[in-house]
Amino acid sequence: MIQDTLTRLLADAVSAAAPDLGLDRANVPTPELLKPRVKEHGDWSTNIALVLAAQVGRPPRAVAESVAARIPTDDLILRVEVAGPGFINLFLSDRWLHDLLPEILERGPTYGRDQPNGKRVQVEFVSANPTGPLHVGTARNAALGDSLANVLEAAGYEVEREYYWNDTGTQMELLGASVEARYLELFGVEAEVPEGGYQGGYLRDLAEQIKRDLGDRLLEEDPVKRRQILTEEARRRMWDAIMQTLERFGVRFDTFKTEAELVESGEVAEAVERLRRAGYAYDAEGAVWFRSTDFGDDKDRVLIRRSGEPTYFAKDCAYLLDKAGRGFDRMVYVWGADHHGDVKRVLGAAQVLGIDPSRVQIVLYQLVSLYRGGEPVRMSKRTGDIIWLDELLDEVGPDAARYTLLTRSHDSALDFDIELVKRQSMDNPVYYVQYAHARVASLLRVASEQGVALRPWKDVNFALLEHQSELDLLRKLGELPEVVATAAEALVPHRLTRYAEEAAATFHHFYSECRVITDDERLTQARLWLSTATKHVIAATLGLIGVSAPESMERIGGDAP
Repeated sequence: MIQDTLTRLLADAVSAAAPDLGLDRANVPTPELLKPRVKEHGDWSTNIALVLAAQVGRPPRAVAESVAARIPTDDLILRVEVAGPGFINLFLSDRWLHDLLPEILERGPTYGRDQPNGKRVQVEFVSANPTGPLHVGTARNAALGDSLANVLEAAGYEVEREYYWNDTGTQMELLGASVEARYLELFGVEAEVPEGGYQGGYLRDLAEQIKRDLGDRLLEEDPVKRRQILTEEARRRMWDAIMQTLERFGVRFDTFKTEAELVESGEVAEAVERLRRAGYAYDAEGAVWFRSTDFGDDKDRVLIRRSGEPTYFAKDCAYLLDKAGRGFDRMVYVWGADHHGDVKRVLGAAQVLGIDPSRVQIVLYQLVSLYRGGEPVRMSKRTGDIIWLDELLDEVGPDAARYTLLTRSHDSALDFDIELVKRQSMDNPVYYVQYAHARVASLLRVASEQGVALRPWKDVNFALLEHQSELDLLRKLGELPEVVATAAEALVPHRLTRYAEEAAATFHHFYSECRVITDDERLTQARLWLSTATKHVIAATLGLIGVSAPESMERIGGDAP
């Protein structure tokens, strides 16, 4: 990549300037490349002089001028300028863009992906308890977590996707009691859903399924046994329904973990004991507490209740140990913003348990507000209360849903207008991007129909690509590796939707400015391969966010080249 070449040239220049600067060559840092926001500041820039100035006690501009004087100018680097407080700006010839195109074509669908880095990361997301279908709020969690996992894989990590859920405790007891009430009602037996129980219409559907499969045999069953059977039936069926919805949404998991496993394995007891030995767990009011105020929490938190039952937080501590014991270099949690209060105590517990808190990365996402044609959507036609994810997918499909849920940073609230999202027009971002991919596919089909066969790209002269729109497109295609690396490091997959739209817009501009199939056979070949590279890049970008790259979209303004 051009970044590697420029980094090497800059490092050589710094090494050559070291004697003049009084710098030990052994302590020369690796130069960092920056992408200037303004074209007039060059193609690439570096702040290496500002970094070195602090080491050598010289003014940054003087250091920059010493280094810049040793950067060779040739057919790649046309000129070098020192700017501002000491930035070194590099102005390149078009050669690097022409050299970039073969790299993209050589890599094909793998362009933008880094080599394995030997590090392991776990992304734990969704993790909804099996007490009801997945709702729209969970959709953002699923899209965010799955795309994060994809991006981290592309950045070279070995990734494990995990689903963690509670199959015991109060919520499951309430689910069993709620289903039991609906089941008994089906046979004319008067029953009430307990206070705090589940009221959704899906409970009636669940009870009817159980009635269909088990009949009335539970009516004469011992009440305790009946409740156990119905709780397990409800748990299993809801779990299956959640998995089916996630599969439909294009989300998969590698591993699953339950809170019951942590309790039964003794990991919860071990975690609490380790906190106690470290002096951060204490007894008070008949319970066991964690000194979370030492880590900025507003109050200490209960680990073990008076009843002897562990709290969710105690299980979170055990889960931290469990994850760390599996050797992950990064442990990514995807939580709703309503869990922001948990962050300080979880990171504090990690520190006490001997886990480097920097390994624990918690991504909090804000709420999704649903609209239909600008009007808030608060009621579900089917259930009367909550909008289920399956209902949303019925209307807009997984591609439009996933893309839209990733158009904003996770720390920003998201307005999701169903009518806008499902609109198949060029003012809808997901279709705009998909159309760029389909347009290239159409262009290649038309070329074939006209008898224009693609020659091997190694035989094509890409130096013929001189039009500004061609060069702009090449520059944009060259940004994908950097976008992927940034998205993985900062855990911001929304950068991919922004990049996808920029790449699509740059291609559409090129397409309007430059006729691809012309009488000039050599130029036609170069432009067809540039279009093919664009197709690879858009498909790779969409793939990272779990969105398809269609070969044809005739319903959007036709399929003509």
